[in-house]
Amino acid sequence: MSNDPLVIFMPSGKRGRFPVGTPVLTAARQLGVDLDSVCGGRGICSKCQVEPSFGEFPKHGVTVSPDALSPRNEVEDRYDRIRGLKQGRRLGCQARIQGDIVIDVPPESQVHRQVIRKAADSRTIVMDPATRPYYVEVAQPDMHEPSGDFQRLAAALKEQWDISGVTADTALLHRLQPALRKGEWKATVILHRDHHGTPRILDIHPGFWEGRLYGLAIDLGSTTIAAHLCDLRNGKVLASSGLMNPQIRFGEDLMSRVSYAMMNPGGDAEMTRAVRTAINGLAESIATEAGVDPRNIVETVFVCNPVMHHLLLGIDPVELGQAPFALATSESLTIPARDLDLHAVHPQAQVYILPCIAGHVGADCAAVALAEEPYKSDDIVLIVDVGTNAEILLGNRERVLACSSPTGPAFEGAQISSGQRAAPGAIERVEIDPVTKEPRFKVIGCDLWSDDPGFAAATAQTGITGICGSGIIEVVAEMRMAGIVDAGGLIGSAEQTGTARCIPQGRTHAYVLHDATAEGGPLIMVTQGDIRAIQLAKSALYAGARLLMDELGIDRVDRIVLAGAFGAHISPKHAMVLGMIPDCPLDRVSSAGNAAGTGARIALCDISARARIEEEVRRILKVETAIEPRFQEHFVAANAIPHATDPFPELTKVVTLPRVSFNTGGAGEGGRRRRRG
Repeated sequence: MSNDPLVIFMPSGKRGRFPVGTPVLTAARQLGVDLDSVCGGRGICSKCQVEPSFGEFPKHGVTVSPDALSPRNEVEDRYDRIRGLKQGRRLGCQARIQGDIVIDVPPESQVHRQVIRKAADSRTIVMDPATRPYYVEVAQPDMHEPSGDFQRLAAALKEQWDISGVTADTALLHRLQPALRKGEWKATVILHRDHHGTPRILDIHPGFWEGRLYGLAIDLGSTTIAAHLCDLRNGKVLASSGLMNPQIRFGEDLMSRVSYAMMNPGGDAEMTRAVRTAINGLAESIATEAGVDPRNIVETVFVCNPVMHHLLLGIDPVELGQAPFALATSESLTIPARDLDLHAVHPQAQVYILPCIAGHVGADCAAVALAEEPYKSDDIVLIVDVGTNAEILLGNRERVLACSSPTGPAFEGAQISSGQRAAPGAIERVEIDPVTKEPRFKVIGCDLWSDDPGFAAATAQTGITGICGSGIIEVVAEMRMAGIVDAGGLIGSAEQTGTARCIPQGRTHAYVLHDATAEGGPLIMVTQGDIRAIQLAKSALYAGARLLMDELGIDRVDRIVLAGAFGAHISPKHAMVLGMIPDCPLDRVSSAGNAAGTGARIALCDISARARIEEEVRRILKVETAIEPRFQEHFVAANAIPHATDPFPELTKVVTLPRVSFNTGGAGEGGRRRRRG
């Protein structure tokens, strides 16, 4: 045995001795090396490409001679002629071991290849999707050994791929016999095999099928639905799209939708139909945009809060509207897409829904945890997924806590007088000169500031249409820094602030950000009602975070991650001036973009991530804000901008907030409003 050639695979470093004549692919399989193959070593798919290395390798104690592998054969020559084989590469199923050899497995030949998620933190997604193609050669029917075509297909999968116990729908049986005969008893099966559950054949193609398989990662939010179409071979996002959740017409926040279901018989079914119709439309449009056949979308992963989770599944959310906020099920689900009336994908496509953490902390929070991994952090990290229902995680490798906070849709531009979705023409950045009180701003779709030459021409096409979520956060924080708004959230009059941009509105005041009424355009301003809506939203966010900090017994966090659809666009300084988040050094506040959507993509691409998050969710401690008395105390104190009692020492190092107060008559309108806030 010791005279057999030594084979060393890189980058894994796995090694073993194999008899002369053993195919490289066989050696890789026996050592558990990550080398891909769809055709099972028949020289058809070319996924098993390897790069042999020759010469002296003192580190490994081997010398590799030029004839350590068998010469290139006809199969490799044919592939090279038709497709082209990179210089020095061989097909692992054709190259046979003749002597000691060092073999490099390039990333694209690895089954569990790693995909960089974003350059900033070089996070990788391991590619190990639940649905994959497998090429098989099936025994032909024999009158002397009667068995069905499906049974012989199952036997071929067992023998050639070691996959046993496969099942299939009757729809597959309709296609089975024509496909096998057309392919002359060779076929490619599309098989769904996740981390627990029975392998299921979704489709069958005659012969060797070289098509691509795709998956959808969908973040089903209260206000918006975002979808990413991914290639299941390499994890690449081919298209992303989003739309407003049509359930908004039944209620802007979750509890109003639960109330709608309670008050209107059949209301839950109505909301379920609305959201499923929207998802089908989104799937169709995203497939068209990417130029992909919707029949090749074989898997969908959903992340959503508990109320959306129940309404997607067609479950009445009534129990989520009252203590103890019981979920119908908190575990992950793997179900056929047709059970959710999703017809804009492959008819046999499978759906995976991440687990919920608790009655108010859903699969979206689990997805954020999967993407940001607080349970691996050495320092204490606060992760805030800003949305209509904010998901908050706090902790480190010792312990992770979670809660949800009812922020409402103000941060997403709803409930704001000039608010709108993030779209071209929406104001997204704002600066106000603290001396002149004059504003300048940027709109989505234009890199110029409003006081730059050429701004009017550059925005002529889109116009200036309103303020999106990141814009409203910045403008309120800038108004506070410029002394236009006081700590209580009151907008001063023109006399008090020294600017004619503060105009009376009933018994309160508003700040004019942009006035295009002379040209028939909009008057975009920030009203007292807008400030109140933002105060309520940011107070709920801060109070939720503070509640978790109390639970851990800490007054400061080491770092903060802002997530959510517009988390990437929020300025940390403005968020802290507003008091949305606890005090923290600004350089320790970072953005994760849409972390829930990223978590959905990770779960789509890697079945081991599904097992991981299902285990981690069981360990996360849930804190219920709805019944915690301290939440109300924290909420009231957080109404001030930035805060009534927290001194925010890190913020004061970079920003000096003016000491102004516009509440002149203690019993007047301002005083009453302030107490009620």
